[in-house]
Amino acid sequence: MSEGNNHSNPFKIAQKQINDCADILKLSESTRQVLLHPMREFHVNFPVRMDDGTTRVFQGFRVQYNDAKGPTKGGIRFHPDETIDTVRALSAWMTWKCALLDLPLGGGKGGVVCNPKELSPLELERISRGYIKAIGSFIGPDKDIPAPDVYTNPQIMAWMVDEYSSIVGKNQFGVMTGKPLPLGGSPGRGDATARGGMYALREAARRLGIDLSKATMAIQGYGNAGCYAASLAESMFGSKVVAVCDSKGAVSCQNGICVLKVNEHKEKTSSVIECEGTDGMTNNDLIALDVDVLVLAALESSVTERNVDQVKAKIVVELANGPTTPEADEVLYQKGIHVIPDFLCNAGGVTVSYFEMVQNAYMYYWNEAEVHEKLDNRMTRAYAEVAATSEKYGINMRKAAYVVAVSRVVEAMKLRGWV
Repeated sequence: MSEGNNHSNPFKIAQKQINDCADILKLSESTRQVLLHPMREFHVNFPVRMDDGTTRVFQGFRVQYNDAKGPTKGGIRFHPDETIDTVRALSAWMTWKCALLDLPLGGGKGGVVCNPKELSPLELERISRGYIKAIGSFIGPDKDIPAPDVYTNPQIMAWMVDEYSSIVGKNQFGVMTGKPLPLGGSPGRGDATARGGMYALREAARRLGIDLSKATMAIQGYGNAGCYAASLAESMFGSKVVAVCDSKGAVSCQNGICVLKVNEHKEKTSSVIECEGTDGMTNNDLIALDVDVLVLAALESSVTERNVDQVKAKIVVELANGPTTPEADEVLYQKGIHVIPDFLCNAGGVTVSYFEMVQNAYMYYWNEAEVHEKLDNRMTRAYAEVAATSEKYGINMRKAAYVVAVSRVVEAMKLRGWV
């Protein structure tokens, strides 16, 4: 997550993608400048009492990138290597993601520099509440609505909701999404990111004439999204998952791994490595496997100009944010590899978060089947719009997704008299 190198700096990558789109749309320089920079960002330092009685100061960020289409929306990450440029990039991608799915929302993102693996549950709660105390005046159900992201979860959202409710003096469950069900969470939110990606994969496979019931799949990254992707690929399509990996290593099985067994092993040992019935391999080996579908569900810049030539998959499913650099993106396009870009592919999470906001607002809740149906409709329509734009302009799917999304944001900016 280096801030210095343009090739690894996620915000420089995000800005390059915006510039490429602005060139295609022939946007004015003033419009381009508004799109290239976040509208607001907040840097906070807040004290937290640790279990040993000492007090540590933690650094946090919240970026509200663009609110032309509505309140900003985006997750909160707890990560030891968090940087402001990472948060800026993710808030930009959230802007385009919300616009692509035609949600009445803008993009935001937040983060705290900390290592949750080294914190006790009480320390984690204090950091969660301390962060909300620090940014509480900048967020709200009609202003900026956070959600879980890397190393945050529904319990952390519950603490944050409670802290915000204390600040404003009333229950305000709608300030967060990704909450536990008893606090206004939505059915279907848990696997929404992966499920949305699988709906997009289904549409891509139809377009390319690939039978997913006979397809092989490798999954890089085995956190929430990767784990659900493995289970859903089996249950929805009958696909064969032949390899998975996490930060400690990769495992494979030519005849298909037992997803249930790997999930149980990961739960017990915190890693997929050395799971019974699998062979060990490196993460680089996994990316180079000759499979039909490669799912990228880890962190940013997983496929770069250094390893893109090794990719052999027919479809790349980007469940992570920014897993492919622009240089690698062009190589994949020239090789004829179909990439389902991140802010289309992983938009299921924010889409169901939007559904959660709607349900909170009028205090009526859909069942899980209804949520799945609504998500399927949104993802199917968005994929079709991006695919049609890709063919119209003769550009790759990521550039096409930008054209669709940025056009909608620019239209809202023009109508509001900003440009």
